Amino acid sequence: MQKEQHSKEDLARIIDGLNCPKDFVCYNSGLETLCKAEDIGLETFLLCLEKNPSDCRFSVVFGDMHFCQCPLRVYIARKLKK
Repeated sequence: MQKEQHSKEDLARIIDGLNCPKDFVCYNSGLETLCKAEDIGLETFLLCLEKNPSDCRFSVVFGDMHFCQCPLRVYIARKLKK
């Protein structure tokens, strides 16, 4: 229970200063509707696996790969393993 409460507090803190064009669908869906991304060990980025990653304002291109830099999605992938 305490870990779940800690996670909710962390998520709320991240959301507080974030402008999300998708209205936090990941959080509001109970973490059921998540974009496709993979944690590959980079501190503040995930590998974006979406079909059209350039449609997302949090997508960053490096070479021929797209990375997600959404702090909320990174937290969900890293800490909550989703």
